[in-house]
Amino acid sequence: MANKPIGYHLPLIKFDNTYMRDLAGFYTPTISPNFPSPEKILFNHELAAELGIEESQLSAAALSGQEPPEGAAMIAMAYAGHQFGGFSPSLGDGRATLLGEVIDRNGARKDIHLKGSGRTEYSRGGDGKAALGPVLREYLMGEAMHALNIPTTRALGAVTTGENILRDSIKPGAVLTRIASSHLRVGSFEYFHARGEMDKVRQLADYAIARHYPEASQTENPYLDFLSAVINAQAYLVAKWMSIGFVHGVMNTDNVAISGETIDYGPCAFMDRYDPKTVFSSIDAHGRYAYEKQPIMAHWNLARLAETMLPILHPEEEVAFKMANNVIASFQDRYTYYWLQNMFAKLGIYEPTPEDSTLLADMYEIIKGQNVDFTLFFRRLADALEGNDHVLDLFDDDELAALWLERWIKRVADADIAADMDAVNPIYIPRNHLVNDALEAAENNQDMSKFNQLLDVLSDPYTEREDLSEFENPAPIDAEPFRTFCGT
Repeated sequence: MANKPIGYHLPLIKFDNTYMRDLAGFYTPTISPNFPSPEKILFNHELAAELGIEESQLSAAALSGQEPPEGAAMIAMAYAGHQFGGFSPSLGDGRATLLGEVIDRNGARKDIHLKGSGRTEYSRGGDGKAALGPVLREYLMGEAMHALNIPTTRALGAVTTGENILRDSIKPGAVLTRIASSHLRVGSFEYFHARGEMDKVRQLADYAIARHYPEASQTENPYLDFLSAVINAQAYLVAKWMSIGFVHGVMNTDNVAISGETIDYGPCAFMDRYDPKTVFSSIDAHGRYAYEKQPIMAHWNLARLAETMLPILHPEEEVAFKMANNVIASFQDRYTYYWLQNMFAKLGIYEPTPEDSTLLADMYEIIKGQNVDFTLFFRRLADALEGNDHVLDLFDDDELAALWLERWIKRVADADIAADMDAVNPIYIPRNHLVNDALEAAENNQDMSKFNQLLDVLSDPYTEREDLSEFENPAPIDAEPFRTFCGT
């Protein structure tokens, strides 16, 4: 509030809550929680500026949901979801509240959403609260993904609540303030389809089109073009995940955003050493959402969305099914296009030929089973163009790798593109052991220093900096397998 004139009064946040206003019956009001002593521990000033918000407009009590600002919505959204393949007809925001919507400085509508803000009608016996560790994990992961240029929800702030909550042990409670283009999910459509309320499915589709894909409203069949746009957005997103070694961990339909943003960072993690079967989630016993299966599961989830829309695609069931099937079948080609686009850029290949696809396929063969760090492999490739072949040090056995590297250098043969490669191949990612250390220090010792340093490093993942070598490397190879838990 420095340099404000005497008598200056901070303006109210300009909420424009279309979901609450236009979709009656799609949510329930929430009750403000009563936390002992909310305290702000993180606030994203850069993001706040984009939203046209000043920190002083959002107190710790406001960011916890205890004292919502004037004009806030304070509602819990209804949705269903296929969870690990099984359908749950009523999930909803069981531990979250939509605080409201604002228009950012670029004219884009954004949700302000509180996670861990207490019980709602959808809590199903839970306490609706969140522990500090998972709140900090989502804050860190969302901001890291944003810096990596991957569509994502982001974190505006985090507060501790002053109370302890019971999970696997006693944990400090916290609330995350999350920003998203919206919180519409595939599960939002499933909720009303399961109840046979096709008028509400249509209403929700109209709202989603107007909010996210307005160009579809001008076409001959807006609902078909909307479905196509969502498929395209998800193909683009998952291709990004795969190119960076990200494992979401719980790709249930209630965690698939219509906007194409990464949402709900629960048991997620980044793959260190390349293994297509990588699973981090403690609850994914059968590897349903393993790294290599993410495109397959995205396709499956989108088919569930298409099922909900059949009656509004065309009045004749057979015609509607054929329409939906054709557009769903396009996912693989779209995904492959975006994935190749990403992977060739990582290899410094900008005008790919058919032979380059073979080069890429052979690359995956040489890194498989070699304990090769996925991130460092691509980062060090650029160095090989300048005569430094330390990328080979990553391999248990580098004989085949050396032959492949020779082929790749001959194909690229341009040291000038090293900088271009470094611009798409990060040197810093949220290394699992570093994330764990930072979260444990914060949760167990009230020490945020490791977290804040890691957050700062990840804010600029492509620029190598001095004295940060500890952030480049994975955990020792003999470390225990990393596991994540969905704790929020």
